[in-house]
Amino acid sequence: MGNKIIRVLVFILAFAIAGYVIVQYGVLSARNAGLVSFKLQKPDFHLTPWVYVLYVHILTALLALVIGPFQIFLKQSKTRVHMHRRLGYVYIISVTVSGIVSLYLSLFATGGWISGLGFVGLGVLWVATTWIALRKIITKNVQAHKAWMLRSYALTFAAVMLRIWLGPLVLIFSDFEAGYRVVAWLCWVPNLLVIEAVIRTRVYKNRPPASSI
Repeated sequence: MGNKIIRVLVFILAFAIAGYVIVQYGVLSARNAGLVSFKLQKPDFHLTPWVYVLYVHILTALLALVIGPFQIFLKQSKTRVHMHRRLGYVYIISVTVSGIVSLYLSLFATGGWISGLGFVGLGVLWVATTWIALRKIITKNVQAHKAWMLRSYALTFAAVMLRIWLGPLVLIFSDFEAGYRVVAWLCWVPNLLVIEAVIRTRVYKNRPPASSI
């Protein structure tokens, strides 16, 4: 029952954030988004070409965000194998592109080098875990592939956690930049720690009894 609730919650949050971002950056104007409007207050900030790179990052990250739950939570069957593989390639390409362009965006991160370093760490680990997952499935190591995909999606889910944490942090610090420095790390480090604990718990439970070894 608990696992079903977590799965439903992940689906809801992923699609809710995707919908919010599409409306904010697609239907409305990027200039009205909280982060962009804050950056525009800086006299030395230039909207272009930064905003075009931001749109590439947003589009590819959203693709990965909404694809991930279908890949992780839906049981595989013979009829779903080809779809799983196709979506997997889209996910990998999306993460790779989004992770690479995020390194450029981190150079202009709100909050300076502390935020920038947090997003660089996220981007590098995001791409690395995804490609390790691909390598594991190429070598037919299904269990390792699943574990690395969980790590990858935990980092993808940073897009959700950033928006959940940012508001409360800004209220706590009474300063947008201070809150952003913290959220640049808080949006992904706890995700990775939690999913690592889940993976290790599963490995321990699936370990054969000592008497059968």
